[in-house]
Amino acid sequence: MKSFVRFILLSVVFVSFQKAKAQNNISKDSVIQFYGVVMTSDSLRALPATSVIVEGKGRGTITNNDGVFSIAVLKGDKITFSSIGFKDKSYNIPHNLTDNQYSLIVLLINDTAYLPATILKPRPTREQFERDFVNNRVPDDEYEIARQNTNEGRLRALMAILPADGREAVNYQLRQQANKYYYAGQLPPQNIFNPAAWADFIQAWKRGDFKSNSTPVSGN
Repeated sequence: MKSFVRFILLSVVFVSFQKAKAQNNISKDSVIQFYGVVMTSDSLRALPATSVIVEGKGRGTITNNDGVFSIAVLKGDKITFSSIGFKDKSYNIPHNLTDNQYSLIVLLINDTAYLPATILKPRPTREQFERDFVNNRVPDDEYEIARQNTNEGRLRALMAILPADGREAVNYQLRQQANKYYYAGQLPPQNIFNPAAWADFIQAWKRGDFKSNSTPVSGN
C-alpha cells in the first residue's frame, strides 16, 4: 500500500514538472523583440517621444529622437502607438512568427482638432470704442508685480497687518526674556527721555510708518 501511494506521488510530481517545463519553453518561444520606427504619414518625419503601449500589460516604452523604439513583447500582444497631434494606431503581433524578432514601420496620421466658431464684432460707435479702450485695464507684468511687492512702504504695511511666523515669534520672545534678565533688579530705561528714540520716532512719522495703508497687494 505504501509503495502504491509513493508511486502516485512520484507520478504527480513528474507530471507537474513536465507541465512547468513545457510552459517555460512555450513562454520562451513566445517572447518577441519588437522594434521599428515611427514617422509621420505625410512627410515621413521621425516622431520622437511617441508612446508604445502594450495593451492590458501595463508596460511600454517611448521612441527616441529618431523615432526608433524597441521592446520585448509576446506573440498575440496588441501594441498601441500614440503621439500628441496624431491619431492612435494599433497593431497585433502575429501568432505564427517563426523568428524571435519582429520589425515594423509605423506611420501616424495627423489628428485635426476643430475649434468652435468665433464671431468678431466691432464696437457700435467710435465713441464707445474710445471709452472702452481708455477704461481697459492692462494686467501688470511680472517685473511690475515684483517692483510693487518690494516697495518699502508696502513691506511696512504688510509687516503691520500680517501675523508673525514661528521664527519671528520665537525671536521676539527671546528678546523679551533677554531684556527682562538684563534689567533684573533695576528699572529699565524710559525711551521718553532718550533723544535717539525721539529721532527714530520723528523719522518714522515723516516716512508715514503710522499711516494706515489699505492698498491691495498684487500677486502672481
